[in-house]
Amino acid sequence: MYKKLYISIGLLWGMHHYGQVVLTSPPAPNTEVADPQSIRMLPGFKFNSVNGTFRAYIGGSNPNNPGNTYTPITVDYSANISNTENYIYTRQYLVPTEVSDASLQQIQSVQFFDGLGRPKQSVSIKSTPTGKDLVTHIPYDGFGRQVDSWLQVPMASQSGNIQTGVEGAVNAYYQSNGINDSFPFSHKNLENSPLDRILSQKNPGADWQNKPVVFGYEANTTGEVTKYTTATSWVDGATSSVLSLSGTYGEAQLYKNTVTDEDNNKTIEFKNGKGQTLLVRKVISASENADTYYVYNEYDQLAFVIPPLASASASVSAAALEHLCYQYKYDGRNRLVEKKLPGKGWEQMVYNKKDQLILYRDTVLKNGITNFTADQSWNFTKYDQFGRVVYTGISRDGTARQSIQTSIDNQASNVSYETRGGSFALNGMNVEYGNVSYPTSIEKILTVSYYDTYPQGAPAATGSILGQEVLPQPTQGSNISTKSLPTASYVKNIDNDSWTKAYTYYDKKGRAISTHSVNHLGGYTKTESLLKFSGVPEYTFTEHKRAADATKVNLKETFEYDHQERLVRHWNEVNGGVKELLAENLYNDLGQVQTKNVGNTTGSPLQSVKYAYNIRGWLTKLNEPSNLQNKLFAYELRYSKPDSQFSGSARYNGNISQMSWITQSDAVLRNYSYEYDGLNRLKEGRFWDAMNLDRGEYHEKLTYDLNGNIKSLLRRGRQLPGYTAPEVMDDLVYHYENGEQSNKLAYLKEMGTGNALSGYPLSSGSTGSTISYDLNGNMTVQQDKGISIQYNYLNLPVKVTQNAKVTDYTYRADGVKVRKLFGTDITDYLDGFQYENGTLKFFPTAEGYFNFETGKYVYNYTDHLGNTRLSYFKNGLGAEIVEESNYYPFGLKHEGYNVLSGNPTYKYKYNGKELQESGMYDYGARFYMPEIGRWGVVDPLAEKMTRHSPYNYAFNNPIRFIDPDGREGTDWYINNLTGDYKWFEGKDQHEGYAYVDNSGTSDVSILTKGGSESEILGAVLHPNGTVSDYNNPDITAYRGQILTTPDGTNFAAGASNTGSYWSFSANYAIGGGFGFSFGQVTDSKGETNWFSSFNANIGFGASAGVEKGIIMPTDPNHKFVTSDFAGTGVSYSGGDGPLNVSYGGTFNDKYDGYRNIDNFIPSHFGQNSQAVNNGYSTAGIGVFKASAQALPVMWTKSKNTCIWTIIILILK
Repeated sequence: MYKKLYISIGLLWGMHHYGQVVLTSPPAPNTEVADPQSIRMLPGFKFNSVNGTFRAYIGGSNPNNPGNTYTPITVDYSANISNTENYIYTRQYLVPTEVSDASLQQIQSVQFFDGLGRPKQSVSIKSTPTGKDLVTHIPYDGFGRQVDSWLQVPMASQSGNIQTGVEGAVNAYYQSNGINDSFPFSHKNLENSPLDRILSQKNPGADWQNKPVVFGYEANTTGEVTKYTTATSWVDGATSSVLSLSGTYGEAQLYKNTVTDEDNNKTIEFKNGKGQTLLVRKVISASENADTYYVYNEYDQLAFVIPPLASASASVSAAALEHLCYQYKYDGRNRLVEKKLPGKGWEQMVYNKKDQLILYRDTVLKNGITNFTADQSWNFTKYDQFGRVVYTGISRDGTARQSIQTSIDNQASNVSYETRGGSFALNGMNVEYGNVSYPTSIEKILTVSYYDTYPQGAPAATGSILGQEVLPQPTQGSNISTKSLPTASYVKNIDNDSWTKAYTYYDKKGRAISTHSVNHLGGYTKTESLLKFSGVPEYTFTEHKRAADATKVNLKETFEYDHQERLVRHWNEVNGGVKELLAENLYNDLGQVQTKNVGNTTGSPLQSVKYAYNIRGWLTKLNEPSNLQNKLFAYELRYSKPDSQFSGSARYNGNISQMSWITQSDAVLRNYSYEYDGLNRLKEGRFWDAMNLDRGEYHEKLTYDLNGNIKSLLRRGRQLPGYTAPEVMDDLVYHYENGEQSNKLAYLKEMGTGNALSGYPLSSGSTGSTISYDLNGNMTVQQDKGISIQYNYLNLPVKVTQNAKVTDYTYRADGVKVRKLFGTDITDYLDGFQYENGTLKFFPTAEGYFNFETGKYVYNYTDHLGNTRLSYFKNGLGAEIVEESNYYPFGLKHEGYNVLSGNPTYKYKYNGKELQESGMYDYGARFYMPEIGRWGVVDPLAEKMTRHSPYNYAFNNPIRFIDPDGREGTDWYINNLTGDYKWFEGKDQHEGYAYVDNSGTSDVSILTKGGSESEILGAVLHPNGTVSDYNNPDITAYRGQILTTPDGTNFAAGASNTGSYWSFSANYAIGGGFGFSFGQVTDSKGETNWFSSFNANIGFGASAGVEKGIIMPTDPNHKFVTSDFAGTGVSYSGGDGPLNVSYGGTFNDKYDGYRNIDNFIPSHFGQNSQAVNNGYSTAGIGVFKASAQALPVMWTKSKNTCIWTIIILILK
């Protein structure tokens, strides 16, 4: 009877696999395994009794016993810091108190300094999960330079005292604890000169000691760099530059800086004496480079960017400019007013008198969009008097751009903004603002934003939410209020006059404690959070209804934290049901997630997921592929240590050499080995499995042009029964417009015996149909697949027709998809809750989703790219697999093995994105086509990656990188596995991390896989790599520091925003006097520039000598660059004998109009009035030949000048 029941379930679901133990290698001595159902011993398993004991049992034991669970520790927070050390001690209370109390929960750190004021040790007191100190050792060489950067090490707590024997402790820790590496530090080889330039850097790890990053500093040679010039005229109120080729640069006319990475990939940057980058050269091979040129007009404005495919030609033709290059035009106020991106029409911009962008349009909007707006349309933005966006929409004006700009420039300044209190109605919305600024003739309102007070009709907030007093409005007579805070945001559906209205409510500390979003169907989603003292949520309640008359869904999330408020447990309840453990996080002493217990309860999780990392902090394993035991999925990433049984070269720069995985479905170990070219583009992904090794199955091989457009793609499928080789799915050659001098794919040709059913739909030897585009470069026709597409003004597809089957999409004006209509099937996307034909199907959770139809939590195993690899849920016997997905390198799904029916309504697969009926993936800003490895739409942020084709996916390295929303991100990234954040230098992507699309000016909000916005995290991410506490901006983490937000999320700060300088100075003053300085300044990115200054002094004394110091911006959001050093400044100096110290600051030239320079206080630099927000404090120490004065003291006012022309003369 049981057997019959099991078979009937199998027929219903297709094929289910339960959690069971699979043994594929010799176990460790004295091992014990158990499973309630089965234990499989496959080839490779063996055990000799002379080594100990091995026991295996069926039943009676928890099959997924995690072996450990979180246990709170008791911490004595008292600190006893030695009074013989220089230090700064920081304490952040996590519970309320009115007096200093060492017994209360708190976060403590202490920074120790040597006698010269240099940091020498950083201690995070009792911060590890076991209550140890986390210590960072900061040594210096004999010249006072920090050449070795040591990794953090946990040490037995000294209650804040300075730690001794740190180097030995670091070595011991990293030679054990599963890392087993004897090089726990990076080492810089510095130039033996006052410049202290880095010649090479070895990163931590024994494997990297012979693989340093090498830096070179030279001047160009004759003929090495092409010289482009412009002839610029004034046309229609803007610059109009004509590009010309003017030979090449002569010897020593340009700076030449070279960076060679650990895999010997070379990047060369050429700059002129003004600091302008003229050429970035990526070396592919000894005979081939990818050159990106930047061309400036006579006014030092960037006029052209010439990507590699265009610069490779002897000259840049008009067709190449049209198809491949970036072109820019400016008005008389140096504002960008027109631009043209590769393959797109011209885009136009208009500004108000405050230089705020108020009008924008592309060529499609100018020509009109069917069923949206007629021709001569503009997308407008209006502001209030504080520069906050208040509403946006569409207007029409047939006047030429330059005429509109002239008219606006001649307006009175008091009509450049809107004020609250006015009122007009349009598109079903009553707008509580005036309409006096241009444009006053409005065709459509698309978004409205409110600040300070709530608009009429806002849901009334009670006096308290979950016992927390609600912050009153300014009109309620309180001395604290919602003034300056955003209160409401209204967003219209593009295709109709339905609106989504979102409101935010705050506590007395200005922290968001509730949101209320009314959707376009009349339903709502309301969230309320009970915040702890530190700001982390203790509970979050969500109440949701699809429509006003729909059934309500109630969710409760509970969060538990350790003594440092790292998130350790996350619980979920649906409609008052059983409390389910989503995740229990166990951390190692470095703060990395070591074990994640997922599902069910803490004592009996469905899966206990183990994580392993190398010394660089890169993920190496998720569970153990060679010994799967009771895990459903395991995989391993290899970088510098590839497995010799598979092909693949060692990689040291972060590229992945091999990836292996195994699942309970068939317990077969599978592997991909990867090869890359000199631009880190994937050349080949070779598939192996433990049963058949290399048969050529599931293989992808690619070639590229210089822009990264794919030129050819060979793809194989599985080896069918009775065949001696795997099928060739695709052997495609890509052809592009303009005689292969374009990024637009014109057609494809099948060169081999391609299988039109399983790969791209071209039969053997056939040539595909022409692919068409609109004026914005959006693909409109792909006849090979029977596809035609219509787009809205955001370049998002609104109608996709494929072989007479139509999919219609509805979006809000902010680009959020709210509905999909496929045939008669309607899918609604409402704050992450996903409906089909009015029935709630699922909503996302932190570890997967909740299937509302079955009432079960479904958990996802995801890899470092966010790919959904295996989904499972709890049945009566343990964990049951729902679906397994494995992918080709560029995202096409493997077919032919471990096929399960899955959940047909949950289509979030590759990168966690939703698979569409067309076979494309919806990333949010663009749709991706995995069968050809391209986007169909130009990258909205193409200008940040100009050497890349705006259609390529993930820089053609989809094993290491992802594209979170179809655009490009900032330097902040989220770890796909841990949910923590990290800052990386440069516009690059990093394995295991997704970009965070955040400007650094607002809260961080993260999109879940279902598309909903999760709770706002209490951190503000700054573009310079620092991160601030949202609730207490005075708490800021800088380079090497970690800020932990209330929900336990870690934010690892990045690059420093400081600089340094050295100079030769001579000064004298007898009452009054003068002096000069000459030296070099280095910015936060390591770039240098010479400077000179002429000084006016007040004081007594005379001195001459060499000084070296640091430059510290007082605005943590600004990263110091060398050009900022030019300007006016003041300083104080004094000394005794040959030793002199100084303290002061400078201001950028753009603030020279400030008339009270003599009143500047160095400690207030960057904080003065009149928009002076770009100041720098300096502190220096030097050795001087002083006068006979015993204690020379001076006040100095100086004028710094960056002297590029002198350097050019020297180079010549």
